[in-house]
This record gives sequence, C-alpha cells and structure tokens, in this order.
Amino acid sequence: MSTSTITQSSTWLERFWQSDILHSFKRSPVAIVAAFIASIMVGAAVLAPVIAPHDVFDLSTVELSDARLPPAWIEGGKSKFIFGTDDQGRDILSTLMYGSRISLLVGLASVALSLLLGVTLGLVAGYAGGKVDALIMRIADVQLSFPAILIALLIDGVARAAMPKDAHSQLALFVLIVAIALSNWVQYARTVRGSTMVEKNKEYVQAARVIGVSSLRIMSKHVLPNVMGPVLVLATVNIATAIITEATLSFLGVGVPSTSPSLGTLIRIGNDFLFSGEWWITIFPGLALVALVLSVNLLGDWLRDALNPKLQ
Repeated sequence: MSTSTITQSSTWLERFWQSDILHSFKRSPVAIVAAFIASIMVGAAVLAPVIAPHDVFDLSTVELSDARLPPAWIEGGKSKFIFGTDDQGRDILSTLMYGSRISLLVGLASVALSLLLGVTLGLVAGYAGGKVDALIMRIADVQLSFPAILIALLIDGVARAAMPKDAHSQLALFVLIVAIALSNWVQYARTVRGSTMVEKNKEYVQAARVIGVSSLRIMSKHVLPNVMGPVLVLATVNIATAIITEATLSFLGVGVPSTSPSLGTLIRIGNDFLFSGEWWITIFPGLALVALVLSVNLLGDWLRDALNPKLQ
C-alpha cells in the first residue's frame, strides 16, 4: 500500500470521526443500544453456520424424540437445547439464527430492489415531466390504493401459478423478494420525484444543460446525489417494514417453505402449539422479530433526525 493511499485512508477516518453524524450517534443512548442489539442479531445471523449449536438443515442431527422439549431451565428440558425444540426436534436457538438470516436477506434484498426501481422511475418522472410523469404517477396512485401486503400476496400467487410445482421451493425466496419489492417501490418514486422537480430548476442543472451535458448524465451525476438523503433514511425504515411483510406472508403460509424457516415461519409453526402449552416455539421467534424490527426502526428514526438540518 502506497504512502498516498495510507494518507487518504487516515484523512477519511479523521473526517468520519469528527463528522456530525457520528457526534449525533454518540450523544444518543437509544441509537447506541439499538445499534448494539442490531449488531448482535445481524452478527448471529451471518455467522449462524459457524456459531449455531445445531445445523437445522442437517436432518441426520434431528431426532423426533426431542420434539417439543421445553427450555433448559424448565423441568423436562435438556441443556443442549437452551430455548427448547420445535415440533420437528430442531433447536430453537439455532432456528432463530438461521431464521433471522433468511428474514434479513429478504428484507435487505427487497429494499435494494425496490430502491433501484423506485429511484429510477422517480428520477425519470421528475426530470422528464409531462406525459411520462403523469403515467408513472398514475400507476403509483393506483398501487397506493391497495395495501402493500395485498399486492405482495397477489404477485406471489401469480408467480406460483405460473411456475412449475417442482420449482416452488427453489424459487420461493426469489419470488418473495420480488413480491415485496414491487409492493414498496412507490414510496421511493414519489420521494425522488418531488426532490428531482426541485433540483432540476437549480442553476447547476441549468448550467449543465447549457454546456450540452446529456439528460442521462445530469440525472445520474448531478441530480441523483442530491436527492438520495431522504431516500436512504426511508430505505433504513423500510428494511423493518420488509421484514415484517416477509414474516406476515410466511405466517400466512405463502412465504419461504418450512424447510428454510424464517422468523415468520417459526411463529406460524409455534402458533399451532401455543394453546397446548408449548409457548417457547412461538414466543422466542416472536421476541427475536420484535427486537430486530424495533432496533432497525430506532436506528432509522435516529438517522432521520441526524440528517435533518432543522434539528442541527
């Protein structure tokens, strides 16, 4: 590594350490606690194949005789199953780690896809205006007339009907990501459209037009960086919304298959045994879902306040 590269890295680190966002983060106990909880859950999900006590996908390690065992501190529990087992004999703690992994994958991937689609359409609508703007916004208005969960259910159902039955389990995760993304792009499009309509009338955009810069380059190089602030805050909050949507769809039985348990699938499975006394099968996944969504929401609220110039 060259001396100039090291110098640039140290300069970047110094700027980050002295930035207003980091200063705001250090002054917010709620943001620190939320980041700590989110870091633990994300770390456990990412490292699940390494640190999970049991491999929930290895059927040779699952014993049906261990099914529906209570947590280790309750009479009848086993020490190797700290949070107990589910109806298939899988360790609840391990399924939480693997389930959080699937939920986070769906949440992040669907938000990234909806962000890409919404920002692109918002930029085009705001910059082009006229009939293009009217067409995109009328489509957005129609979609806003329906609940997001209903649109996701519709897209998921159409995709499943169009696919061969033997491909359902292999493509279920991809279909779920696309369904959630297509139900959430409108928020990004409307936000970016409004900001783009303001930015395109500013002097730096007018100057770029005068010197002959193409519209595509103006949108990507000049307008886009100046409209991404509110979008990033919205994306942070929408990660939690996407995770909840995935959990809802999985709870309804149209999400990922039970062989690849997400938090929503685990809650649905546990719900069948809740009134028979096996509360741990649904309570622990429910608490994990609440902790994950709440920590992401709190971080999104902090980021929104930190980037709001009126609160500086």
